[in-house]
Amino acid sequence: MEEFDFLVIGSGSGLDVANAAANQGQSVAVVERGALGGTCLNRGCIPSKMLLYHADVLETIERAGEFHIDADVTDVAFSDIVREVNDDVEEDSESIRRGLRSSSQHELFEGEAKFVDERTVEVSGGEDDGARLRAETVLVAAGTRPTLPDIDGIEGVDYLTSTEALQLEAPPEHLVIVGGGYIAAELGHFFGTFGSDVTIIGRRPSLLPAADEDVAAEFTERYADRFTLHTGYEATAVSETDDGVTVEARPFAYGDEDPDADLEPVTVTGDSLLVAAGRRPNTDTLDVDEAGIETDERGFVETDEYLRTTAEGVWALGDIVGEYLLKHSANHEAAAVARNIFGDELQPVDYTAMPFAVFASPEVAGVGAREEDLRAADAEYATRIYQYDQTARGSAMKADGFVKAIIDLDGQILGCHIIGPEASNLVEEVVVAMKAGSGTVQDIRQSVHIHPALSEVVQRAFSGQFTRGDGGHSHSHSH
Repeated sequence: MEEFDFLVIGSGSGLDVANAAANQGQSVAVVERGALGGTCLNRGCIPSKMLLYHADVLETIERAGEFHIDADVTDVAFSDIVREVNDDVEEDSESIRRGLRSSSQHELFEGEAKFVDERTVEVSGGEDDGARLRAETVLVAAGTRPTLPDIDGIEGVDYLTSTEALQLEAPPEHLVIVGGGYIAAELGHFFGTFGSDVTIIGRRPSLLPAADEDVAAEFTERYADRFTLHTGYEATAVSETDDGVTVEARPFAYGDEDPDADLEPVTVTGDSLLVAAGRRPNTDTLDVDEAGIETDERGFVETDEYLRTTAEGVWALGDIVGEYLLKHSANHEAAAVARNIFGDELQPVDYTAMPFAVFASPEVAGVGAREEDLRAADAEYATRIYQYDQTARGSAMKADGFVKAIIDLDGQILGCHIIGPEASNLVEEVVVAMKAGSGTVQDIRQSVHIHPALSEVVQRAFSGQFTRGDGGHSHSHSH
């Protein structure tokens, strides 16, 4: 048994807390079963966004004709793009490994951690197989993995998850995607831009169900123009032949609704199948019960407002706690855990104004409440939608999209949802207003916005006439 002051399972955002422990002079153990750096670096946001930027460049060139510029793409070295991105990622991951191996205060254990007792793990597989580690403080930051949906025949076919899709060195001729969330949206955009025919099968009536209803509806409409969509369908069976992978799907009732009687079952055959049907926590592989760590019905680690688990001296953060499956949320949680472990007093983790973005085409971003949630809660609110092309810069870009502002009847900002160019950047001023300012429309209205910049579309969305959401009455704000 090796004893440490601090032990972290997972080498993503949990490393931030491990480094804080090392800076306090503590002995630190890091257990990682895969590549160093966690999901985001190796098989998530970093490689996907690097690849997606290449798609954005190609799409920009292909739109040149709209601006009376004659441009032709004569060649795309797709495999070079993928290799360069994956080489960069591997180099970054290896750099983290070298740093941990050379540190006098960190000890890296490569293999799978399983709890065998309170604050005690055994490492299996890898070069540290059989090692037993115990620590005064343990941090569970072991992330999630792709969910495999219950589809007949899925185990017998060659399918991709996002991990493998990011490493394909040639675009499929016809990619069939099961799932309608952000991974389906982003990878559909990537492969579709580089020439794949794309078919998306999603159970919800629209793509991006986590987005506000107006944004999700607009996004779905735009994707229906680009790709073949079967929304409101559940994949029930898959099979593989020489012709490719065939997916059978039937109409799916979401919530209390019956399936649409007019919809017929569909059968789709493609040469590649991507399963992008959500993610599941890695708690089952950790044997968390042995440590007294409780999980919710979906398997995510239960924590209090300080990110303490039900086991004494054990904390958790990141995707495995299931609050927001976003890297910037995990980093935010890491800062909170470090503050709570090494600071003078406990402070609850503050999820106020947690934004998200989908780097597809069109780009989507949002923060705060969605209109459908406010309506379901019988809240009083007002909305305003403002189109990009009503601003000078948006018009110059021939930008298609809108900003949707949501406020309460006192002018407090409740949410903001954007679909269109630079959505992930534009939403940030609303995040700051909600988090650091007074959080009212005045924070945005009274700030001088550069003219003619795209940020004017946000300013104007929060100016002028709002429409009440509770009764549909026009409601002007002049706070």
